[in-house]
Amino acid sequence: MIDARRGVLYPDRMPRFHRLPPTPDAQHLVAWFWIPEWELDPGETSRQEIVAYPALNLVVEPSGVQLVGATTTATHRDLTGRGWAVGALLRPTAVAALTEKPAELRDSWTILAAPDLLEPIAAVMDGDEGDRLPHAVAIMSGWLAERAGAPTDAGLQANAMSELIMTDPGIRSAEQAATRLAVSLRTLQRMTHRHVGLPPLAMIRRRRLQEAAQRLRDDPGLDLAALAAELGYADHAHLTGDFRTVLGMAPSGYRQGF
Repeated sequence: MIDARRGVLYPDRMPRFHRLPPTPDAQHLVAWFWIPEWELDPGETSRQEIVAYPALNLVVEPSGVQLVGATTTATHRDLTGRGWAVGALLRPTAVAALTEKPAELRDSWTILAAPDLLEPIAAVMDGDEGDRLPHAVAIMSGWLAERAGAPTDAGLQANAMSELIMTDPGIRSAEQAATRLAVSLRTLQRMTHRHVGLPPLAMIRRRRLQEAAQRLRDDPGLDLAALAAELGYADHAHLTGDFRTVLGMAPSGYRQGF
């Protein structure tokens, strides 16, 4: 099971934030739904910093619907005023129903013309009903299930690939992942390109970096050399290099920000 706590660099700075499971008909399409809500004082800004999972997200906001591609660095968003978003962390099998070329969305996004999704979600989120969050999840789950149709064997195999890479700490190379999945390295590379838009090694590195960041949040006094060795980095310097490349800071600088 993918750890839903990972990815948010500074959880204490989050506004009201909810993570909910999909409905049964969309479990093969969505890992989970994430729903932030905020209402800030005039002039106040809340910066949210994320090291996202190597996956696409479908996001509904009052302004429209976006398909957001996988990212290669940490990202942030500055929240102001009052607002909400309903996002779905997509499993690979959902991607084919939304885009033919996920690699073109890497570090980018595109607007989807989906009034049949936007309008009912907005009506629920802007309403007063107490169960609006599960209702929004049900609407989005149903919309995705109808659009995607029955899962293909290729899509389910891509789901298994993503689950393996993102949950098994023993997978430290693309070759190991290919062996576990009983496919060739070239097949694995084509699979991740078609369903995620990233090479398999980039997915593995993202999992390790997310885990490193989470471990430092849970235990700021953790020895960095020991952490690097435990996560399969060659040494402390390689862990620091990943942090600098993706987060723009060293591990020591990150834990000073708690």
